[in-house]
Amino acid sequence: MALDADTIRWLESRFKNSIRFEEPMSKHTSLRIGGPAEVFAAPETLEDLLSLINWSREKGLSYRVIGRGTNLLVKDAGIRGIVVKLTKCLKTIEETGPHTDGILVTAMAGANLTALCSYALKRGLKGMNFSLGIPGTVGGGIKMNAGTSYGSMGNVLRSIDVLLPTGNTSHVERKALDFAYRKLTWNPKLTDGHEDQAIILSGRFSFYPSDPEKLKKTAREIIKARQRKQPIGLPSAGCVFKNPASGPSAGQLIEMAGLKGKSVGGAEISSKHANFFINRRNASAADFLALINITEDVVFKKFNIHLEREVEVVGA
Repeated sequence: MALDADTIRWLESRFKNSIRFEEPMSKHTSLRIGGPAEVFAAPETLEDLLSLINWSREKGLSYRVIGRGTNLLVKDAGIRGIVVKLTKCLKTIEETGPHTDGILVTAMAGANLTALCSYALKRGLKGMNFSLGIPGTVGGGIKMNAGTSYGSMGNVLRSIDVLLPTGNTSHVERKALDFAYRKLTWNPKLTDGHEDQAIILSGRFSFYPSDPEKLKKTAREIIKARQRKQPIGLPSAGCVFKNPASGPSAGQLIEMAGLKGKSVGGAEISSKHANFFINRRNASAADFLALINITEDVVFKKFNIHLEREVEVVGA
């Protein structure tokens, strides 16, 4: 994308402090890795978001939407086009009334999953504890049907609102949502054929009244279990690979392949959980990609299994 003087002037005048150029993506990913975004925008209101998306569409400019960057590996050369971060403009969570399936809570896509968990716990609402400890935003969690052994977003999500590249919004009910392992799809006809380009704006969730103290006790147990099994305190992107449909998990396969603790540059396979790759010492994206490629090759040679990446690699 060519940033001519008129483009820069319009962006600066329209969005002021919400726009930055050549912004290091290492500031916006949980791995603390990534080259610069050509344009980085953090709209402060829904109106600003709509304006930016409509302008980008009219100009034929590419854009990528992110939340907290917890599932992203941005290459060292960075990202061309516009990166749009939703955590400022879409962060509200509110109860929207009773429902035949329980209590409805609407959470905007840029809200933290942690905040949604806390909201439910404080109000004695059961259903969200499965996501305790999962980083990221509501929108990202919906898009990838985030989950653990305790459950997934598909268990509690009842509908979504999405923004289309046309500038229109579309409401998609639960019956039209197709949940799979770490994936959500819906009929493209519901979004005018723009399923892949649609931006999730919010989700409506159904929870059930429960004993707040029991919920909090369960929450503490879940958090302690995660802390015992997963590396805490070092930058990571969560699980790097999806678990195969059957047999040992991705982490078990990596450990069985003898790769636990292996490193390339500053990137390292955690000695605590082999499906977590950590940024041990100022790693580059190239370090992580090399370690991912080695892991894929070794696991395939030893077990004839192709590991499928859960982390999303983006950039030039």
